[in-house]
Amino acid sequence: MKPFLLVFFGGGLGSLLRYIISKALNGYFQHFFLGTFLVNSIGCLLIGLILGLFVKGSFSENQILLFATGFCGGFTTFSTFAFEKHSLLDSGQLLYFSFYTLSSILVGILAVALGLWLSKLL
Repeated sequence: MKPFLLVFFGGGLGSLLRYIISKALNGYFQHFFLGTFLVNSIGCLLIGLILGLFVKGSFSENQILLFATGFCGGFTTFSTFAFEKHSLLDSGQLLYFSFYTLSSILVGILAVALGLWLSKLL
């Protein structure tokens, strides 16, 4: 039962923080969902760092359930990312769709790599 509670608690905190950031920043730029972009980028950095530290033995399996599976799983949001892509396509914003999609994927991959690299320094 403990693993379920750890994922539940971490996911709740991540979801709440994602909601706050998205509410504050998604309307900041027209045709670019800054809040979603930031939470997904930060989430990628965090999961790289957390899993890199786990490999080094710095985190227990329970901490991975709380932080990586729970918090990062609740904090990042692929479904919102996909919906926002659809809304850009639906409104004919192909250039914004392309930029947002490519930048989100590229920054996400680079953020995971940066997190893994940072975990080696700690």
